[in-house]
Amino acid sequence: MSHGPRSSPQPFLRPQWPAPATVQALVTGRTGGISRPPYDSLNLGDHVGDDPAAVAANRQSLQTRAGLPAVPLWLSQVHGTRCVNAAQAQPGDEADAVMAQAPGLVCAIMTADCLPLLLCDRAGSRVGAAHAGWRGLLDGVIESTLAALDCPPGEVLAWLGPAIGPRAFEVGPEVRAAFITEDPAAATAFTPKNGPTEKWLCDIYALARLRLARAGVTAVYGGEHCTYTEKEDFFSYRRDGTTGRMASLIWLQPR
Repeated sequence: MSHGPRSSPQPFLRPQWPAPATVQALVTGRTGGISRPPYDSLNLGDHVGDDPAAVAANRQSLQTRAGLPAVPLWLSQVHGTRCVNAAQAQPGDEADAVMAQAPGLVCAIMTADCLPLLLCDRAGSRVGAAHAGWRGLLDGVIESTLAALDCPPGEVLAWLGPAIGPRAFEVGPEVRAAFITEDPAAATAFTPKNGPTEKWLCDIYALARLRLARAGVTAVYGGEHCTYTEKEDFFSYRRDGTTGRMASLIWLQPR
């Protein structure tokens, strides 16, 4: 999958960022698996009602085709802020972020509209991934992941993976108010939507960039996709309701 919108779906999206050679990362698309509609076809989520055998086959296929050095650490995501160390966590642990400092440990986050955030340091010695929906962003999942990485913010590179775009993400006034209460600058990420009810269009990419900038991270890349409108490439919970999940993966290449 290229780094811009395209008409023909491809299996993987590779981040376009100046990460060191030791850092490997990718985001899966929705094609190339065996799941049947409405999970067609590379669904990697085992919590959405898909046939467990199909999910297992898709995960095995991903590991082979992507040349992963290990089975990804699949977490139980709960829209929280907890970040775990991949060297100590267990599959199914409740967390919404994961980091690794040892080579060969594959950090994984699943999404279908929420923002997947990938992080690494300029030295290529640590990586992290965060599941940043609006709840996690508001509560501080970016900050908790940066704290777990434990390196100067000026040394951090961040990549914003495919999420619901600013022209498709509708939220109520209470969501906008919560962000503005926490940071008045967040008002710039919301645009009023015309209609009979008070709704706002929310730019989740802008909210993430604000949080990263406030934490001192200025090297931020990505943020050009929309899972809602790019139907051939991405799953979207807001668009389809019952649907599959993509995975955003990052790891340090074994030497």
